[in-house]
Amino acid sequence: MANLTIKQLRYIEALAHHGHFGHAAAACNISQPALSMQVKELEETFGLALFERGPRQVRLTGFGETVLDRARAILRSVDELDDLARAARDGLTGRLRLGVIPTIAPYLLPRIIGALSLNYPQIDLHIRETLTPTLLEDLTAGRLDTAILALPVSEPSLTEVPLHEEEFVLVRPEEDAGKPVPDGEALAQMRLLLLEEGHCFRDQALEFCNIRSPLPRDGLDGSSLSTLVQMVGAGIGVTLIPDMAVGVETRSAAVSVARFVDVRPKRTIGMVWRRSSPLAERLAGMADVVRSAIAPG
Repeated sequence: MANLTIKQLRYIEALAHHGHFGHAAAACNISQPALSMQVKELEETFGLALFERGPRQVRLTGFGETVLDRARAILRSVDELDDLARAARDGLTGRLRLGVIPTIAPYLLPRIIGALSLNYPQIDLHIRETLTPTLLEDLTAGRLDTAILALPVSEPSLTEVPLHEEEFVLVRPEEDAGKPVPDGEALAQMRLLLLEEGHCFRDQALEFCNIRSPLPRDGLDGSSLSTLVQMVGAGIGVTLIPDMAVGVETRSAAVSVARFVDVRPKRTIGMVWRRSSPLAERLAGMADVVRSAIAPG
């Protein structure tokens, strides 16, 4: 294994993650032929194929899956060497990889980035916006240092720190402004517009309405809160959005906003990071900065 390099391990991790030579090469900032050659050299070193090549996608072989598990463990250890150095310095410095879910990112990032830049002028902040399952996968694999999302995530390997609790509000057509506000049970009988599968906010809305196994909803799901609000403005139905999104999403739509009276749906926003991270103590301090930045008022 004398020819095995850290770069090669990063290449096979990228290829396994993207399932495509071109996409993996772009993520690694090298040419596709160079990536292919490096992977082939590694396979020749092992004497076994790591990937099954298809016309549109590449997949790990059984042996490749075993190697990838070991490679990720090695890469995490290598990355933690840099984290150890940063943790030993006075404050956070260098690259910090922060993940944020889409129902938080557009509304809180301006405040968060400003506060972090002020308190940690030496950090190079890298933002990744994606769904919760992908953020958790990237955290576990060491591709992210920390993430801001809805709690709980219930992952034993991660530390969860609550930052802020916020309510959901009802968005309905403008002409419904004076009508009584429905409760969750009544809302379940209405034409409720939701984010598409994969968004945790969708699951939270369904839980409030006590809808456990929704029927197929062709044409009633959106990919963003902005799309949902515009659909409501067009008279298609009603929706729920987090309080933080009201000012941004409702200013250009013919909609009304109502708050629930008795049972008020809400979510807890928090930060998570690996318990094993050498930056854990620094990230706890960073969580305090973020908490102050997103506090109402």
